[in-house]
Amino acid sequence: MTSAADPTGPCSPRPRLLVLRALGLGDLLAGVPALRGIRRHFPGHAVVLAAPPALTDAALATGAVDAVLAAQAPGRGVPALRHWPGAAPDVAIDLHGNGPASVDVLAELHPGRLIAYAARDSPAAALGVWERGEHERTRWCSVLGAYGIAADPEDYRLPAPQDPSPAPGAVVIHPGADAGSRRWPAHRYGAVAARLRAAGRRVVVLGGPGEEDLTLTVAEAAGLGPGEVLTGGLPFGELSALIAQASVLVSGDTGTAHLATAHATPSVTLFGPVPPRLWGPPPSERHTALWHPGPPGDPHGTEPDPLLLRIGVDEVVEAVLWHDREVAPMPRATEAGGMEAGGMEAGRSGLRRRLRAPGSAPHRGAPGTARPRTTGEVGP
Repeated sequence: MTSAADPTGPCSPRPRLLVLRALGLGDLLAGVPALRGIRRHFPGHAVVLAAPPALTDAALATGAVDAVLAAQAPGRGVPALRHWPGAAPDVAIDLHGNGPASVDVLAELHPGRLIAYAARDSPAAALGVWERGEHERTRWCSVLGAYGIAADPEDYRLPAPQDPSPAPGAVVIHPGADAGSRRWPAHRYGAVAARLRAAGRRVVVLGGPGEEDLTLTVAEAAGLGPGEVLTGGLPFGELSALIAQASVLVSGDTGTAHLATAHATPSVTLFGPVPPRLWGPPPSERHTALWHPGPPGDPHGTEPDPLLLRIGVDEVVEAVLWHDREVAPMPRATEAGGMEAGGMEAGRSGLRRRLRAPGSAPHRGAPGTARPRTTGEVGP
């Protein structure tokens, strides 16, 4: 939203609709079904998403958003929206949270209509939607449904990315997470990577901004060279292509896992402290959710959660090898909702440079393993 000529800007000839979901990549992708429901229900409106500016490309890739209003706050806080340009939005929708803080920042703009779980006389609150313990995708569709806005929680696929993958066919290991409680130990990821390399798979390690030391630790443990380390945060188009064309993604409960779901890429996701029934992939043989049940912990804590630590290296390797051996490619989405190597001599400084080796398909000669348990939640 930059100029008067912008069809979503303050001089837009179309009514403007503002959606607040100023969270992370995983939150954005979990909200795609709700955003598409909003788009269908308000076809004549310009849909503006209040979200961190780093998510602009991802938001536009959903096909449900016309523009992004830069908005973010520390942690998972509620950002101010006083920089909304021009007249009040015709409609404002809260997909950020279930409390008064997110409602208040939208109400401050005096929208023509306010849709929120915590709004006064909210039909969603009257139905107790938040208390049902539904998956995040389903929860927000239920909130909208209470307001008469139909949204399908299964409408989460993204179009095939146009960018080339920096490592087509590789097993992608993403050891990072926003919170320490969802971050499996780096040395275990390193052990997984080493075992997969020994089984003939190409492995690359992926890291976001500030995760250079973490990815370096994993790479060193596995004997990976700088061409197999993609760290510092890839642009969304390149990240999307990397995940879409991976043989398997291995990660914790973070945004890349949701991206694998959006592209139907086989994935092995390590859960704890939050169970996969709330944030995990849909039931599918393409996705393994590793989870040892127990009392849920703090998903934003600083130390690895005890439930996460119960997951062992062997079960992760077993799941990856099963996926890489058994699962055939699925059609890629063609439109929104539609279908269709170097050595360690480079040292620590070399690994930090995000050098990329030409992509190559993984080796297939190593023997596979028995089918791991993949029906939603995997117990001990």
